[in-house]
Amino acid sequence: MKRIICFFVLWMLCMSTQVSAVQLGKIAAVVNGKVITMYDLQRAAALELRKSGARDAKTVDSVMRKVLDNMILDILVAQEAKRLKITISPSEVDARIAEIMKSSRLSKAQFEAELARDGLSVAELRKNIERQLLNQRVLGVEVGRRTVVTPEEVKQYYDEHKDTLYDRSGLHMGLLVYHPKAPAETVARQIASGELSFAAACAKYSIHPSREKGGDTGVVEWDKLNPEWAERLTKMKPGTVSSIFMTRGFKTQIFLFRPGGGEYGLMTLKQATPYITDILRQPKSRNRFEDYAAQLKKKAVIDIRF
Repeated sequence: MKRIICFFVLWMLCMSTQVSAVQLGKIAAVVNGKVITMYDLQRAAALELRKSGARDAKTVDSVMRKVLDNMILDILVAQEAKRLKITISPSEVDARIAEIMKSSRLSKAQFEAELARDGLSVAELRKNIERQLLNQRVLGVEVGRRTVVTPEEVKQYYDEHKDTLYDRSGLHMGLLVYHPKAPAETVARQIASGELSFAAACAKYSIHPSREKGGDTGVVEWDKLNPEWAERLTKMKPGTVSSIFMTRGFKTQIFLFRPGGGEYGLMTLKQATPYITDILRQPKSRNRFEDYAAQLKKKAVIDIRF
């Protein structure tokens, strides 16, 4: 069945980009002697194309080129990891998968069903996680250690925002992943107006396993959030619900709350320092990463044929 699903996805992608089956065996790019085939590119782009809902040739081409650029960078970072003698062990991959299952509150069967829905095998997931961990390790060495936030910058940010810096410890995240046929926009308005509670909306419309607990996915592990979710959550106040956004091709909302209610106390400078440091480090890290990526590409021999 998985082979049929993968073939169908690839066929659809090929049709949308006017790429024939024969072309899938052709070369998309060569990076320092390592080949990226059109087949590799199509598989890597499948989820991004589905998330973007791209239909016209121009948009599809833009998504494909962005994915190819990321694939090129992955190869360059992997080559840097080899030079730096940085490796990821199978046990580290196992631990990361366990974390994902725990935070998603999915059983092994549910987890594998989610993978199958995305056209991924466990082996492919392990390979993706290994690549992500390797990237994080290398970028932590080459980017993180060179990104400095000073105490003066933290103090200035605190003074300017101290009336909005709430204690985030113990906060939970509610997750509402809408069924494709659910009237998401209507439900979102009802939640915002108080006509419908977030928990009730999850029970009725969510397809995420957390729906049985009112959408509650547990305590937010701030240091383990991916950048996209971290940026979204850190801008939310406790007790608020986000607007609708797309994740894995589904309309989604999140709810940041503290179980049992109660006051959301403001943080002291000492309490807020790690949180502020993370906020200030993000744009600096992005700039440093862009510089680092440009340096890697400048030193590399890259032949793009797509």
